[in-house]
Amino acid sequence: MLELGIGTGRLALPLAARGLHVTGVDASPEMLDLLRDKPGADQLDLVLGDMAELAVKGPFAVAFVAFNTFFNLTTSDAQQSCLRRVHDVLAPGGWFVLEAFVPPADGDDASGVSARTVEVDLVVLTAARRDAALQTISGQHIEITEQGVRLRPWMVRYAAPAELDAMAAAAGLRLVERHADWHGAPFHDASDNHVSVYRRPPN
Repeated sequence: MLELGIGTGRLALPLAARGLHVTGVDASPEMLDLLRDKPGADQLDLVLGDMAELAVKGPFAVAFVAFNTFFNLTTSDAQQSCLRRVHDVLAPGGWFVLEAFVPPADGDDASGVSARTVEVDLVVLTAARRDAALQTISGQHIEITEQGVRLRPWMVRYAAPAELDAMAAAAGLRLVERHADWHGAPFHDASDNHVSVYRRPPN
């Protein structure tokens, strides 16, 4: 099993604890260092690298990317490259599961500032700006404490489910099913998120 964007192992560690062999790829050495310090991390195969290049051999029966992580690839070319590499490292008949948010409609504005945390000694704000033409949202997590202000920039390149399906098809992956969450709730036009299951053909 392959996880793209393994981070600190929120999903991979419980899977490994159930006896599954998990390989995880992440572009952040800091995240992987945090993961290596956790109990059970020695059961994981960890790879530092870019999802768009996916420098693992496989074959894998299952690959997955969760928590909108796929959108951390900030260009269409990088996303397409990632899907091609997923196809290449999946075994014939293998499955690829992608969890992501459904982008706002063209008339909706994802720009603005919101408060994530307000405590006596900590305030965390998120400031974001959407570029509908580029399909990007860029922003800052702003942490304010008595010691000062810390900025953590971020950027995503979002894609609607239909665009993801087209990119997956171009990479040789076929959509099998789509749900609104991990519990299998039906996906519909008003869904905010989706869990999409693709498959590499058996032959």
